[in-house]
Amino acid sequence: MAQVLEFKLPDLGEGLTEAEIVRWLVEVGDVVAIDQPVVEVETAKAMVEVPCPYGGVVTARFGEEGSELPVGAPLLTVAVGAMDASSHGGDEAAAEEPSGGSGNVLVGYGTGAPAARRRRIRPERVSATAAPATAPGPKPVPVPAAAPALAPALAPAPTPAPVPVGGVNGQVNGRQGPVAVVSPLVRRLARQHDIDLRRLTGSGPHGLILRADVDSAIRHAGEATEEATRPAAEPVSAEAPTVHGGAAAPAAERIPLRGVRGAVADKLSRSRSEIPDATCWVDADATELMAARAAMNAASGPSGGPKVSVLALLARICTAALNRYPELNSTVDTAAREIVRLPGVHLGFAAQTERGLVVPVVRDAHTRNSESIGAEIARLTELARTGKLSPAQLTGGTFTLNNYGVFGVDGSTPIINHPEAAMLGVGRIMPKPWVHKGELAVRQVVQLSLTFDHRVCDGGTAGGFLRYVADCVEQPAVLLRTL
Repeated sequence: MAQVLEFKLPDLGEGLTEAEIVRWLVEVGDVVAIDQPVVEVETAKAMVEVPCPYGGVVTARFGEEGSELPVGAPLLTVAVGAMDASSHGGDEAAAEEPSGGSGNVLVGYGTGAPAARRRRIRPERVSATAAPATAPGPKPVPVPAAAPALAPALAPAPTPAPVPVGGVNGQVNGRQGPVAVVSPLVRRLARQHDIDLRRLTGSGPHGLILRADVDSAIRHAGEATEEATRPAAEPVSAEAPTVHGGAAAPAAERIPLRGVRGAVADKLSRSRSEIPDATCWVDADATELMAARAAMNAASGPSGGPKVSVLALLARICTAALNRYPELNSTVDTAAREIVRLPGVHLGFAAQTERGLVVPVVRDAHTRNSESIGAEIARLTELARTGKLSPAQLTGGTFTLNNYGVFGVDGSTPIINHPEAAMLGVGRIMPKPWVHKGELAVRQVVQLSLTFDHRVCDGGTAGGFLRYVADCVEQPAVLLRTL
């Protein structure tokens, strides 16, 4: 007799509370091995393959590709236990794995059991007397036989449930008591829009209030306000807007803010709302820096190792500047009203990928030379391009370097990567007329801009930091004091 076990979306770490289903790796009827990846999900930080801790036959899947699930929501059910292979005939063999599970939930931390060859067992052949091991969960999403293997990246999110005005967890409107919310993001969103969470009934498991519930409440509040302020003489028409000639106007495209794009939007909004930032900038003659880089790479010879990049040299300059101006390698503890100066430099660098903007972090950059920093930047950049960065590789930065010159622009006013205190922006390096040694000459010029948290320092410190960086760019020998 088989036993049906329910596998729920595990805690993926780093404070993540939800994930989007990108691609199912198994279908109903497939035989899975212990710790075999069954679904690929996208969190606000990275793409993750989630392994199932049970071995057996997949009997149901919950959630369509493109939908979001909170941590703890059911992912799939698996019928585990020995089954008579002869009752299935031919290639439809029973699962060979033991009825237990590994208890592991992340790829790379499993038991090491080899992945089973993908097999299909028709659900009706699983014992009808299988005893569920958990309480009945939400109704599984029907999976057609010819379901596509990969949904569009921008598949529309499911329509959120209507927001009834009622109690939560037995609480009556307006009364004190626990609110079924686990996501800090949901709480912050509700505060920003004056939404009373006690008046919402969540659509998640056990009444859990999801982001979709708050979004729905915001829309309802906006529609109510608009209706209340609409002039009485204005007709309310359900017809589609028209343009000249009577043709229907095309509908506006709506793109959900979720995954990496949603995380970037939330972080940038928080930075702008919480950090009183200021920006200063300077043009610098990078001719000597480019010459020094060429000499370094030439000295390494054809087989002397990887070339040193301009970004690596700028990163090394940043670590030296932060050693002189530690105020900018800090964060602000608003609750304690304290500035926290951090002991080490974990240098983030902005990287544009197909999934959006990400900021990988070079750990302990203050202990590395230019070659070591360059090698780590190259490694992390490749992981970013392939979507294989882990959440730990995208968090914990103390200062960010943003090279927007790769987009062909000269200057910018960067937004600080919250909760850091500063970001250095670097424009393109290009030939420009420049006064050099009292004469007009064509030199390689770059614009440097520093955006800083005015709470941690004043303009004198920020200007000193930026001037030191510019001096190192113009005269790389200045760095010899710190090498």
